[in-house]
Parts: sequence; structure tokens; C-alpha cells
Amino acid sequence: MDGRIRELAEKLWHYHQLRHALSPADVILVLCSHDLAVAERGAELFLDGWAPLLIFSGGLGTITRHLWNEPEADQFARVAVAMGVPPDRILIENRSTNTGENVLFTRRLLDERRLSPQRFIVVQKPYMERRSYATFKQRWPGTDVVVTSPQVSFDEYVNRYSHHALSKDDVVAIMVGDLQRIRVYAERGFQIAQDVPDDVWEAFEELVRAGYDRYLI
Repeated sequence: MDGRIRELAEKLWHYHQLRHALSPADVILVLCSHDLAVAERGAELFLDGWAPLLIFSGGLGTITRHLWNEPEADQFARVAVAMGVPPDRILIENRSTNTGENVLFTRRLLDERRLSPQRFIVVQKPYMERRSYATFKQRWPGTDVVVTSPQVSFDEYVNRYSHHALSKDDVVAIMVGDLQRIRVYAERGFQIAQDVPDDVWEAFEELVRAGYDRYLI
């Protein structure tokens, strides 16, 4: 990754992260994906006592349906159990295929169990924090939510978590696609609106011109 691309990508990286301060919650909701480090972050928060219930939400999405045959949530839950989370403190929602469904199906799961939590910690990939927050607030108004992710820098993330099936360029392209969705999905009513500073949008447009457009709508 050349210097200019890295500079533009890091600008998007910082915009996507919200840096919320953690506070005690009723539920830790982990939005699953290809990134098992997110499962570890959710398990760590549970073990540190931030909430008494841990939920993993995710079936097979756009990326993982090409990587795995087993739902994301089932794999994430195994990571948590291996780290010491009691299985009876875990709920699994393994049918959702996008962020909106993560929230909708989790809400139904909790309704079925006659649970009505009001305070959530949502755990997601670093570059999906903002969109997850915007989606949650639109799909589940009236609840308190903070969003967190694995605590790593952009360089640490792309060096550690990219692999043969998901390259560093793929990670950048996914961030570009997610930034587009910040605007488009708000216009379609899928998320609450989020301000996108001019310099962030200009970085997005330059990355699109450079060919990082494979995950655009």
C-alpha cells in the first residue's frame, strides 16, 4: 500500500471510529463478521463485568458466505466459551446477513425471551463502529448504546487481520463502501444521519478514483 493510499485510508479509519467511553450495560451485543478478534473483544468485556449477557449476531454475510459454511455467530460463540464465558450467559442469533438484520433479529430474540434491555454495548470491527451505531439508533430507538471494537491502530489491523482471502486492499475497499453507506443508507431510512466532513468525503472520492470501488452499492 503506497503512502498516499495509506493516508487516505487512515482518514476513513479514524472517521469510522466513535471512541465511545464504556459504561455498564444490560447486554453486550457482538455483531459478527469474518473478524474473530471482535469475538475476543466481546468476550473480554463480558469477563471484565461490563454486562451480564453476551449476544452474538450473524449468519453468513456478503464476505463470509465465500469463506465459511458455518454461521458467524456460532464460531464467535465458541471463541467466547474457550476464553471462559459460561455458555448459559450467551445467546446466539445466526440468521442475519447485514447490520439491520443483526439489530432486528436480536430484538426479536430478546422479545421471545421476554427480555427488554435498555443499555447496550455493541462490539464491531473498528471501521464499522459508526455505521453500526447509526443503524442501531434507527432500528432500536429509545435505548442507550455505546460502540466499541478491538483496540488496534490501522496499521496493526491491516497487518494482523488481513489474509489471503481478505487482502489489505480489500479492507480499504470495504471502508470505502461503508462510508458510502453512511450517506446512502441514511437517505433510505436504514440509519440515522451522520455528518461526513468534507475532507473525509474527498478522501473517499480519491480512493474510489484509485480503484477501491468493489464494495460500493
